[in-house]
Parts: sequence; C-alpha cells; structure tokens
Amino acid sequence: MTTAPTPSGNRLERRKARTRAALIRAAQTLIAEGRTHVPILEITQAADVGIGSFYNHFETKEQLFEAAIEAVMDGYGQLLDDLTGDIEDPAEVFACSFRLTGRLHRLEPELSRVFLNNVLRLLNADSGLAPRARRDIKAAVDAGRFDVDDLDVAVTMAGGALLALGQLLHDQPERDVEQTTDRVTEELLRMFGVTAAAARRICGLPLPDLAAPQMALDQYRTGPRIHDLVPELDQRTRAAGGSEKAEPRT
Repeated sequence: MTTAPTPSGNRLERRKARTRAALIRAAQTLIAEGRTHVPILEITQAADVGIGSFYNHFETKEQLFEAAIEAVMDGYGQLLDDLTGDIEDPAEVFACSFRLTGRLHRLEPELSRVFLNNVLRLLNADSGLAPRARRDIKAAVDAGRFDVDDLDVAVTMAGGALLALGQLLHDQPERDVEQTTDRVTEELLRMFGVTAAAARRICGLPLPDLAAPQMALDQYRTGPRIHDLVPELDQRTRAAGGSEKAEPRT
C-alpha cells in the first residue's frame, strides 16, 4: 500500500524544483555572457537563492554549468523534433534541422555562443543535438539516402561544420545567413553520398515558417532569450540529470 504525498511534501518538491530552475537559469545567463569563472556566491545571488541551497542540488559549479548547457540544448533539440516531425525523408529531416540550426546563430546569438564555447562537450553529450544528429543520420543510412561507413565520423563532420559555420557567421556579420547555411548544408549532404542535384533540391525546399519557430520558442519561455529554448524548466530540471535523451523516430 502506498502513501499519498502530503500537501507539505508537494510544496517542498515544488520549492526544490523552483530553486534548481533558478540556479540553472542564472548559470545559462552567465554562460551566454562568458562568465563561467564567477564564484558560487555570485551564482546564488543571480538566482536569488541562499548559498546553502546550491549544495542541495549541485556539488560544484561545473556540475551546474553542465546541467544548464544540457538543458538548453536538449530543449532546442526537442523544438527541432517538433518542427521536422511531419517530414518523411530522413535526409530532408537532417537537412532541415541543420539549416534551421545554422540560422539560429543569428536568431539566438546567446544560444549560439553557448554552442561555440562548449562544442566538444556537446558532441559527446547523451542529450541535445548530437544524439539527434546521430539518430537522423542513421535513419538516412538505413533508408539508403546516405552512404556513410562510420556513424561517429559523420556526426563529427556535422558538428564540425556547424561549429565552423557559426564562427564564420559571427566573424562576418554582413554575410547572408540563409545562403551560407544552405550552401554548407548542401556540401555536407554531398559528403554523405547525396548527389549534387538532390542536395541542391533538398536545400531549396521551404523551411518551416520562420514565424512558426518564433511562436514555438515562446512556448519554451522560462526567462529572457536563451531560456526560450528550455521547455517546462521547473519540471525538466527536477531530477539530478536535468534532461532526457533523444528518442528514436518511429
């Protein structure tokens, strides 16, 4: 026989979730500002929580920053899943996600900086963009759309291309983000065995309406800018892991 949670217990859990969410939001802001060497006291002040509360959730600030990065990238990964859910061709799914993410470097520069500053960690993460890229590339290989011998190499190539694209767009703010992103996506598809004509066709397909992603971002809102991409942060960050792994498409 199980005992129903008491109202006081529910309040305690909600308070813990709010505290953890506040710490992660503060960490995301500091990461976007490039201020990851601040003392824990400054983090708790930014989160408006007591310093003792920090150690109820995290052992070190590095652990907090890792949870913050994984949460925001997994939130964006879920957004991509929503936007590409109706696309049947796995090659088009991969291309659409890459084209949208390239445009994100201009749409959400704070999130872009998080990616650029933590790309090596993100490429090896169990959640976020890397497992989704692996899933989509594998689906394209299984469907005969990609010719890839080593999945790890393919994911690394995609991550490296996205990193280089983001840096290029930051270094050259006058560069057309849409043309540049689509050109990089086209070349990446060709490296994965897609013919030049097919790659050009795929990269010429219309993307989800840019107003639609912005409306979707609003649904992910838990704070300013970077936090737009973290869905239901209070619930998602309650567990120590902080984020969920990408599930295979069916």
